[in-house]
Amino acid sequence: MKELERDLGLPSVLAISIGAMIGSGIFILPALALEIAGPAVVLAYLLAGLLVVPAALSKSEMATAMPEAGGTYIYIERGMGPLLGTIAGVGTWFSLSFKGALALVGGVPYLLLLFDLPLQPVALGLATLLILVNLVGAKQTGRLQLAIVVVMLAALGWFAAGSAPSVQSANFAGFLDSGVGGLLAATGLVFVSYAGVTKVASVAEEIEDPGRNIPLGILGSLVFTTALYVAIVTVLVGITDPGSVAGSLTPVAVAAEVTLGRAGVIAVILAAILALVSTANAGILSSSRYPFAMSRDKLAPPSLSTVNERFGTPVTSITLTGAVLLALIAFVPILDIAKLASAFQIMVFALINLAVVAFREGETAYDPEFTSPLYPWVQLFGAVTGVLLLTQMGIVALAGAAVITLGSVAWYLWYVRPRVRRDGVATDAIRRQVGRGALADVEADATDDGHEVLVALTKAVGEERERSLVALAADVVRPHDGRVVVVRFEEIPDQAPLTEAATVQSPADRSFEARVEALAAEFDVAVEADEVVSHDTKHAIVNFADHHDMDAILAEHEPLRLRSRLLGDPVDWVVRHAPCEVLLVDNVGYDAPTDVALSGGGGPYESRTVALADAIATANDGRISLWYPDDEGTTRHSRTIDDYQSELSSLLSVPVRAEPVRTDGGNLTRPDLLVRAGADHRLRNVLFDDRPMVPSPGCTTVTVYPGADRRPPLHRRLLERVVF
Repeated sequence: MKELERDLGLPSVLAISIGAMIGSGIFILPALALEIAGPAVVLAYLLAGLLVVPAALSKSEMATAMPEAGGTYIYIERGMGPLLGTIAGVGTWFSLSFKGALALVGGVPYLLLLFDLPLQPVALGLATLLILVNLVGAKQTGRLQLAIVVVMLAALGWFAAGSAPSVQSANFAGFLDSGVGGLLAATGLVFVSYAGVTKVASVAEEIEDPGRNIPLGILGSLVFTTALYVAIVTVLVGITDPGSVAGSLTPVAVAAEVTLGRAGVIAVILAAILALVSTANAGILSSSRYPFAMSRDKLAPPSLSTVNERFGTPVTSITLTGAVLLALIAFVPILDIAKLASAFQIMVFALINLAVVAFREGETAYDPEFTSPLYPWVQLFGAVTGVLLLTQMGIVALAGAAVITLGSVAWYLWYVRPRVRRDGVATDAIRRQVGRGALADVEADATDDGHEVLVALTKAVGEERERSLVALAADVVRPHDGRVVVVRFEEIPDQAPLTEAATVQSPADRSFEARVEALAAEFDVAVEADEVVSHDTKHAIVNFADHHDMDAILAEHEPLRLRSRLLGDPVDWVVRHAPCEVLLVDNVGYDAPTDVALSGGGGPYESRTVALADAIATANDGRISLWYPDDEGTTRHSRTIDDYQSELSSLLSVPVRAEPVRTDGGNLTRPDLLVRAGADHRLRNVLFDDRPMVPSPGCTTVTVYPGADRRPPLHRRLLERVVF
């Protein structure tokens, strides 16, 4: 496969980047920003340039690490995963479409200074022409782009140098009368002026010495363009009567006429038309490639990546982009177009900063030639200031950003998620961090001192099942030299006095005490017997555990029906109110289990279930089988799970093996005992829990409900459900 030749030096990189920026940002937006911030528009351009620096550094770093990939969407999708990749792709597509519409709506008035024509029809006609040009495959050449940049800079340089002596300081009176809010709103509006600063990354594969020339080209062009913008806007404000160009459709031409006369106006008109038509054409060309790229990544319908055999262009993608462009020109006011273009660009730049953090903190191979200084503070600053800037741009920008974000999320859930099985390095980094937290909990539980288990008997279960419960409790406490307290709870009617019931001891009671004494000798642990009579068994169990400082309650539990799970039953009440851990046993016998299965939903195993499984397997010289769903996860996901299971195995006292389990139970091997974690909210578990459910294995099953002080923090439980 033939590779592209690296023949673009630093001058070419600077020309591409500068050419991608200069356009609507200087020929249109100053007049709109003046209405918002007054003379402080000068500071707004400077501040916007500074706020772009973090994204410029981040994009430079990623471009040198992946010089062949190109494209903001690609970086974000690979770094943050398909969800944020979808948001970034749609957001960038709209941003470039809005920028193209802004260039045409703002560029036509300069043309109308020479010809008396209606604005909107001309803009629509030019847009249609450019769409057709893109459909048949015409491309800008590097020489044409360089020529446009030279003409623009010559005209703007002449305007700035020729007009500077006429600047009046009085025009800057009341510089900050609009306040900080006006300054930030104007900064957000002109932010799109710098949108093209990172576009050179899309040709990174053709740049010689990319580790040097990409960051120098991006940052150098940003510094140059910021200085140029500030100089031109300063001159524009300084040579015109206060407020005379605010709201004008041709502000630079109006200002040029004041100092340079008709020749200056002609030069500005020529530069403006060249720049804005070039910007609009580049906007259609680049924005139409985003649906194309997303389609190839299965984030959009396959028709959008279809290439026309005759013209060699993605006709469907270009047509869709063109339709959006025409609709914007026909129905959206220019100020709203400008605000929305900036809003979407701010969103994308914020995601660019977060993508660098994802690549740096993830486990994937990432070796950039250039690294952003002051990491991660620069990236966090860029992301936070981007969000803050959005909040100052008014309801139109906020609503547009919200609609695009929510629409992208809805599209992801409906179309992308069922089709795409991959995730970003950020998801993997979070997944590994969550796994490390779970492993730390397992280590902490292994050093837990003392253990006292209450075996709560709430009904006559028979001697064999009674023995099974005590045997299980004995295995749990044995590693800690703990104690088992076997209590028979008897509930009597509310009308019956508790004192009379409690003072009568039957032969059955004496037989119960004798059996418990025999079990203590058999299992070689401290076992005590007791009996509690109450009007409410569930309260009695919780109160006994609380007053005697029990570490766990162990009781029989039959699978609940749906109605019981929704409305609650006594055992469920105990789970929710117990001051300690609760172990509910589906009891079909317990006889020195040597094969203990630990069931999980695909994420980290709850630390208390691990401790219980390890204690039982150790007590019986057995082994642990780590059950996990046998689904088609991503390669990165599978590798992370393998690493987690390997580290978990090293923390346990017995042999461990991992065993994938199909959700239909078709490949189940029957263990001697199954240990699993209980859901932390019954209603959510019944109605909304979409985690794989393993069928009953036909053996005794222990469901573990950790006490409130042992439960992982809410944020980690939420992260587990999201990333695993």
